[in-house]
Amino acid sequence: MTPITEVAGRRITLSNLGKVIHPATGTTKGELLHYYATVEAALLPHLRDRPVSFLRYPDGPGGQLFFTKNPPPGTPAWVATTPVPRTEDPRARQVMIQDLPSLVWASNLVVEFHTPQWTEAAPAVADRLVLDLDPGPPATVVDCCRVALHLRERLAGDGLDAFAKTSGAKGLHLLVPVLPTPSEQVSAYAKRLAVEAEAELPRLVTHRMAKALRAGKVFVDHSQNAAAKTTATPYTLRARERPTVSAPVTWEEVEACADPADLAFVMGDIAPRLERYGELLGPLFDAGRAGGVP
Repeated sequence: MTPITEVAGRRITLSNLGKVIHPATGTTKGELLHYYATVEAALLPHLRDRPVSFLRYPDGPGGQLFFTKNPPPGTPAWVATTPVPRTEDPRARQVMIQDLPSLVWASNLVVEFHTPQWTEAAPAVADRLVLDLDPGPPATVVDCCRVALHLRERLAGDGLDAFAKTSGAKGLHLLVPVLPTPSEQVSAYAKRLAVEAEAELPRLVTHRMAKALRAGKVFVDHSQNAAAKTTATPYTLRARERPTVSAPVTWEEVEACADPADLAFVMGDIAPRLERYGELLGPLFDAGRAGGVP
C-alpha cells in the first residue's frame, strides 16, 4: 500500500520509502525524507522565492540522473510555480519550494536542489555572488581552502563578506551577500576575481574550464553568477555513493583543513552541526551584511 502523509494540511503520496538510494551507506529514501524534514528550518530560506531546478536520481547515483527545470509531471496544484521565460520556451515556469509540504513533496522525487543567485521578485538581479572552487586531481578540497582564504581576503578588500560551504562533492562554494545588482555585472566582477586569483596564485588556480588546464589546480568557476545558471542549494543532498551534503562550514574549519575528510559531511552530521553552530549562512539574509559590487 502506498503511504500517504499529511503535512501542514497537505496530503502527500510517498513511494518506495525502503528503497536504498545511497548504496555505500544503505541509506533509504525514507531516511532522505526524514533528513529534509529535520533541516527544513535551515534549508527553506535558501529555497524560498527562488525558482528551483532539480537533479533527480530516483535509482541512486548509479542510475539515471536527469536535470530538470520544468515542473515534473503530477506536480500538485498547491506547489507554487513562477514564470522563468527561456529562449526555447517563453512560457516556461519553474517550481518554488515555499513551505514544508512542498519540500516533502519534492524530496519524495529524490532530488538535488539547485537555485539561482536571484529571487523571483527580481529576475536576473542577484542578491548573492557565488564562486565555485573545484579541484582538479590530484588537488583536493585542502587546496580549495587555500584559495578560499585568499579570495575571502580579496573580497574583504572590496567591503564584501564571504561565507563558505562544501559543494557536497569535491570542492567549496563561497557565497557573498550583495546589494541587488544585475547578474551580468556580478558575473563580470566574479570573473575578474577569478582572473586575478590565477595571476596571483598561478601554480594553484585556473579561471578556465578546460580540463587540460585544471590538473593539480583549483578551478575558480565564476560562471554560476549568470542569470540562467544555478548552484547546489545549501543543505541539499548530493547524488553521490554516500549521502553527502552541501554543508556550511566555519572559517576556522577552512583554515584548519588538512585532509579532505575534514570537510566531508553526510546527512547525519547536519543536525548536530546546526545545534552546535546555528545557521552559519544566516548573514546572507541580513540586508546590513550585503555589500555593493564594484
